[in-house]
Amino acid sequence: MSPALTDEASPLPIALSLGDPAGIGPEVIAAAWAQKDSAALAPFFVAGSAAILAQAAAAAGHDISIAVISDPLEAIVAFDMGLPVLELEQDPQDYAPGNPCEAGAKLALASLQSAAQLVLAQKAGALATAPVAKGLLANIGFAFPGQTEFLAHACGVDAQDAVMMLAGPQLRTVPLTVHCALADVPGRLSQALICRRARILAAALTDDFGIVSPRIAVAGLNPHAGEDGAFGDEEIRIIAPAIAALRAAGIDATGPYPADALFAPHARGKYDAAVCMYHDQALIPIKALDFDAGVNVTLGLPIIRTSPDHGTAFDIAGQKIARPGAMIAAIRMAGECAARRGL
Repeated sequence: MSPALTDEASPLPIALSLGDPAGIGPEVIAAAWAQKDSAALAPFFVAGSAAILAQAAAAAGHDISIAVISDPLEAIVAFDMGLPVLELEQDPQDYAPGNPCEAGAKLALASLQSAAQLVLAQKAGALATAPVAKGLLANIGFAFPGQTEFLAHACGVDAQDAVMMLAGPQLRTVPLTVHCALADVPGRLSQALICRRARILAAALTDDFGIVSPRIAVAGLNPHAGEDGAFGDEEIRIIAPAIAALRAAGIDATGPYPADALFAPHARGKYDAAVCMYHDQALIPIKALDFDAGVNVTLGLPIIRTSPDHGTAFDIAGQKIARPGAMIAAIRMAGECAARRGL
């Protein structure tokens, strides 16, 4: 018998997508539930497969119970009894850790679609997504570069307004350009892009992270932030004017700062988030400082979305060595942001 529905006044549970069943997603989800009390996690459920989660938990050495639910609200009561799973229809398959396949990609996509729709329908308070294999999704007709772009489309938001923020206990960063060649970065930068992303960042820091007057540091593109034009003029032509425009709009933005010093311990306490010019400029410091607690947060959406800042890790799936810290951090952050929105 399914657990009784909880009081309607209770906070909504967090929806988790399964990720690729051949990756570490299912096992770190299982580990997160096993550590729910010590990690103080809000109730969550998985849109996916009870059999796969039980198999992944056993393979990774996690002794957990599974609670199959038929409605997201049941997760709140079921959460103490077992990992709540909202079962999806699927063809019977044998999924093996470390051996990705087309059927697994289809299940990962179905899970993502289901979890996202439940959050959009306000049946769940936030979405935390487990890692997927983008190449495998592309092979089954997934028309988006990644989960972020899919979610922007599902929410009716321009992809340019779905802003990736990497957040850990010691640092938050936003890359202005993401998956493109380094040689293409200068041509993609503009004052409008910097201002657009920084405004979205400032609003999210206030609304979802409770920072009343957020401080935003902006990195330069070139060594020494261009050294007054000696090593490139993007700072003079693009970045500094954008910072001036943000300040004129009442946003506490400063810079451009040389990126080699921006993430030093004495500098990190002077800002709440750093806007970076390209992917590695933002991700290297996060992964160096907070690898096991780094969270990918999508800003600018009408829903809350977080994800662990790591991939499927097919090479270690099922070997009892995957660490659940980033998944736990993603679930915790999703719950905290949802609470600030009153969800």
